[in-house]
Amino acid sequence: MSHNSFGHLFRVTTWGESHGAALGCTIDGCPPGLPLREADIQPFLDRRAPGTSKFVTQRREPDHVRILSGVFADERTEGQRTTGTPIQLMIENVDQRSKDYSEIRDVFRPGHADYTYFAKYGIRDYRGGGRQSARETAARVAAGAVARIVLNSAVKAGVRIRGALVQMGPHGIDRAAWDWEETLANPFFCPDAKAALQWADYLEGVRKKGSSCGAVIEVVAEGVPAGWGAPLYGKLDGDLAAAMMSINAVKGVEIGDGFAAASLSGEENADEMRAKRGRPVFLSNHAGGILGGISTGQPIICRFAVKPTSSILSPRRTVNAAMQETEIATKGRHDPCVGIRAVPVGEAMMALVLADHFLRHRGQVG
Repeated sequence: MSHNSFGHLFRVTTWGESHGAALGCTIDGCPPGLPLREADIQPFLDRRAPGTSKFVTQRREPDHVRILSGVFADERTEGQRTTGTPIQLMIENVDQRSKDYSEIRDVFRPGHADYTYFAKYGIRDYRGGGRQSARETAARVAAGAVARIVLNSAVKAGVRIRGALVQMGPHGIDRAAWDWEETLANPFFCPDAKAALQWADYLEGVRKKGSSCGAVIEVVAEGVPAGWGAPLYGKLDGDLAAAMMSINAVKGVEIGDGFAAASLSGEENADEMRAKRGRPVFLSNHAGGILGGISTGQPIICRFAVKPTSSILSPRRTVNAAMQETEIATKGRHDPCVGIRAVPVGEAMMALVLADHFLRHRGQVG
């Protein structure tokens, strides 16, 4: 299987399967001399971890990360620092229950990638989805933690990346009630306390029915200077869209106002500017911090839509590998709304894209 690598100068290759011994990633292109410990990575993995509430899969994975290469420490380095060589990160799998999947080894789950994987490779790991499982995203989150360190070394004031769930099923948030602190206080990463309470009742009903629902996640990066990205084939928003679309179950991405911009007039959509201390000040941010593929210095805003989890208890019509018609009801431990744990994954992909574009920008213009 090819195409397991992501990025240009800051390049990440993930490896491993859902029910294998371990998974992880190799990071190539990380600058030398940056402080990096396992403790710098672990908090981000803890946010993504399964089993943290009744609203996510009850698979119990501690997701403890180990740094196997790419760092060095002695009395001259003031702690463990990157060496500029490939960084290898590993996360062991400890709570697989492969027997949960024995009944679907030859049956394709509707809405899942079972059939397309089999059609392409002629073989598939049915245990939790193997390589196609969202379990792979743990490696992305670990790599994203390293990318954040690169970004904070690049920008004196630091780059702040935060994500939030802004819609669950048909239920959205009240943007007037947005509170970033609230995303840390509820199990949904929801910035609206009232909406979070409503979602708890809604998702409990979905979970008890053995069904699932979709979600919309918004990721915001603040502190990115103007000038990152390139026109045409190196667009920052183009790479962001590709990065978010590479996350499991994502079916749509928009930057700034996105599709809503189509209903605006030219006057409404234009982000007008004034001058202050020799720099432009934007009066709005319909463009989501990117114009012509290049960052404007405003917050970069990206949203992506996640479809409902395909593994559900409700019987669905399908076919098996012998092309016989049958029905399937998926047992096991699954997220009733996979979008919840996609929030830290979206943050990680934002960090990976920005770290790569920082190094590309530095390589071109110094």
